[in-house]
This record gives sequence, C-alpha cells and structure tokens, in this order.
Amino acid sequence: MNVKVRTVGIFLFDDVEVLDFAGPFEVFAVTVTQRSTPEAFAPFSVTTVSEQGGMVTARNGLKVTTDYSFSSAPSYDILVIPGGMGTRREVHNPNVISWIQEKFPEVELMTSVCTGSFLLAEAGILEDKAATTHWASIERMRETYPSVRVEENTKFVDAGKIVTSAGISAGIHMAFHVVQRLLGTDVAQNTAKHMEYDIQF
Repeated sequence: MNVKVRTVGIFLFDDVEVLDFAGPFEVFAVTVTQRSTPEAFAPFSVTTVSEQGGMVTARNGLKVTTDYSFSSAPSYDILVIPGGMGTRREVHNPNVISWIQEKFPEVELMTSVCTGSFLLAEAGILEDKAATTHWASIERMRETYPSVRVEENTKFVDAGKIVTSAGISAGIHMAFHVVQRLLGTDVAQNTAKHMEYDIQF
C-alpha cells in the first residue's frame, strides 16, 4: 500500500472548544495503515498552529502550546478549524480570516468542527455550498450567511474540498470520515477499534 504522509494542521485560539480540536487530533494521530504488521505506516503528521504561536488557553482553562504561528507554519494538506466561544471573536480577526482565505487554495481538504464553520463562512469559502455547525448555531449561521446552504440533523457535510461537522464530538465523526475517504473503510474501522470508538461506516 503506497500511501503518502499528509500534513494536518489544527488551528487553535483562545477559548477554542477542547474536544473540537482534541477529537480530530486523536483520530488523525493514531491512524495507522496495516496496523500490527511490519508494513504499518502513519499516514498523517499532525501539528497545531495559532496566529502568534506559543500558548493558547482553550475553554475551561486548558493551556496548549502550539507548534507553529501563521508565519512559521509549514504547508498543510488538511486544515482543521475548530469552534468554541472564541470563534465569536476570531470571526472579526482579519488576520485569521485572510489566513484561511490564503490557505484554502493550497490544501487538499479544509475542514471545520462546530462553530469553526463561521470562520470558513466569513472567509467566503462556504458561499453556495452545503455546510453544518453546532445545532444551537444553525439559525445564527442561516441569518448571518444566507448564501450558505446550512444542513441540520447531520454529523457532518462533505462538500468536496470542504468538510464541516456539527458540534463538539461530531468532529470525531468528521475525522473518521476523512480517514475513510482518503484511506478506505478498513483503515478507518481499524482506527476506531484501536480507539474503542463505536461508529458505523
């Protein structure tokens, strides 16, 4: 099985929801092809990035030191934009929005969890596309971004280059979907079994 290593960047900011980023981080970080064989291979290299680099304080006080700043970050194949209360601030941060706009043409997949989809919408990349967000923010997204085709009662929406998920734990489902899409059902199932996570593919 000839698989390239895909770089995954997870954007962090103050008041980011912890499981929004930690869930996908874990899925991508523990994914291995041909697990328990000599040919076992880790197909994702996962790092974190914040606007300035250094430490961010996630929801409920969890402190995380990010790997890179916007200026020092490597190129990414996949970007994960999580949500949380901090998105209400970051949606008005021109540096964040322009960074997302700049990175979108470069990545293979742009993904979001929960209200991270508001940052994608503000960047203009959800225009006329199907997307979702946390159930409590569905109407706010419809009102704020009427050009986005907001879907509800779903764990995630795959719109091709963009994959958005519903709230918090739904990001884990989204990440497993990405693993399945890129590497196949067997790899996704084996990863879920390793994590002891119940999910149907």
